[in-house]
Amino acid sequence: MEQHIQRIGSYLNHLVRARGPHGIHSPFVYTLITEVLRNDHERPEFQAIEQLRDELLSSDHTIEVNDLGAGSRVLDRPVRQVADMARTAMKPPRQARLLFRLARYFDPATVLELGTSFGLTTLYLALGAEHGEVTTIEGCPRTFQIAKHHVERSGLANIHPVLGAFRTRLPDVLRTMERLDMAFIDGHHEKAATLDLFERCLGKAHPGSLFVLDDIHWSRGMEEAWEAVKAHPRVTVTIDLYDLGLVFFRAEQAPQHFRSRY
Repeated sequence: MEQHIQRIGSYLNHLVRARGPHGIHSPFVYTLITEVLRNDHERPEFQAIEQLRDELLSSDHTIEVNDLGAGSRVLDRPVRQVADMARTAMKPPRQARLLFRLARYFDPATVLELGTSFGLTTLYLALGAEHGEVTTIEGCPRTFQIAKHHVERSGLANIHPVLGAFRTRLPDVLRTMERLDMAFIDGHHEKAATLDLFERCLGKAHPGSLFVLDDIHWSRGMEEAWEAVKAHPRVTVTIDLYDLGLVFFRAEQAPQHFRSRY
């Protein structure tokens, strides 16, 4: 109950403090808001991914879940309905399309996703990063198998799924990358773990990198993690979209932190 009240309060605070593009005095952020964040529309290639979503939501299968993250706020059983997981764990289409647009706009060569789930967000990222490679790590074997099946059905060749815990697999994955252009950190919704993942990925970041943190207002701990990220000396620009937090490392820009609706 306390966490639910906290979420309501943080969302109302966001609505009050979020600015539209005309209140943004940064050409980089203004362009990003007008051309990417608010330029949402359906594309034909999304239909196949949303068909997978419909199949998951109507599934009557159950799977045994090995949840290595903070767990689900709604589901805490080791054996769960696939449909229930799909309703609570997957990014909604609006957020997934935003990740597609960000990847398409920044054209990253290397994308890292921490937390594959059923792989739908992975597919959106891979469609967006059409000239790049997407590496995605998932800790639950049964969820991973479903996601891998979705990747195979998609026919997209630029996805590399990795099974295992972040603490063991992430160092190996990062060693294969000369640099990291885009990261979507969505696998462990706790303050300490989120900051640890952020710091690990930071070792491969460069001034043109984009990190996207999921559920930055999920709990007080996640809000504290977001504040710590904003205060990091290498971070120059952040955009709080409530559900997602965008982090940039633009050396040529003075530190600025924004809240925006999209």
